[in-house]
Amino acid sequence: MKEKLTIVKVGGAIVEDEAQLSQLLKDFSAIEGKKVLVHGGGRKATKVAESLGIESKMVNGRRITDADMLNVVTMVYGGLVNKNLVARLQASGVNALGLTGADMDVIRSHKRPLKDGIDFGFVGDVDKANGQMLSKLIEEGITPVMAPLTHDGQGNILNTNADTIASETAKALAGFYDVTLIFSFEKKGVLRNPDDDDSVIPTITRADFIKYKDDGTISGGMLPKIENALAAIDAGVKEVIITLATAIDGKAGTIIK
Repeated sequence: MKEKLTIVKVGGAIVEDEAQLSQLLKDFSAIEGKKVLVHGGGRKATKVAESLGIESKMVNGRRITDADMLNVVTMVYGGLVNKNLVARLQASGVNALGLTGADMDVIRSHKRPLKDGIDFGFVGDVDKANGQMLSKLIEEGITPVMAPLTHDGQGNILNTNADTIASETAKALAGFYDVTLIFSFEKKGVLRNPDDDDSVIPTITRADFIKYKDDGTISGGMLPKIENALAAIDAGVKEVIITLATAIDGKAGTIIK
């Protein structure tokens, strides 16, 4: 029987909110057993870019990453956000290690080709995540803290959606552990009505997702989140939950099946 592993992905909005982030890190530190933290930081990157006079462009919840924006996200994701999270987890007794996909070749990707005429720039679509390497760290009592950056094996860093990082990490580790993947953000789950915080959809199957996508119930940044969740389930991840950042015990939110 495989040991349990919990992977928690925390979004950029939570990273920017000190009260919510503090609670999440406290709750994450309290999770028993093996665990991994995956973080975003898009809002912080947008703020830093704005202060440098660099415009942020988004398409369907995905960031267009030109050369200047790549510099920003590398600094913010791989440095500012990642190392602050690592330091705070160390203070809570969690032996954390910050990683980008380039570190130990844990996540390799390729530059996204033109899609529907859109050039996303230096954005990476994941080719493979190295579950064996990550599991070696985890077995040594280390908690990986994954930044949303990958590499192409040719010396180039690529910006990669944090939900994709979480999903690919979960898929790669599913062969070694009984994996639960938790996407935590500022809402209680996937909402039927975005203006009603209590309109949580309790479960979503692939058929449900197609229906909700077609009728507009699910749109924007939630689309890639659920696509990644479904991909994780298909690859053997035991359970995927989308929930409030203060509810990462897995007892509430939307379960993806």
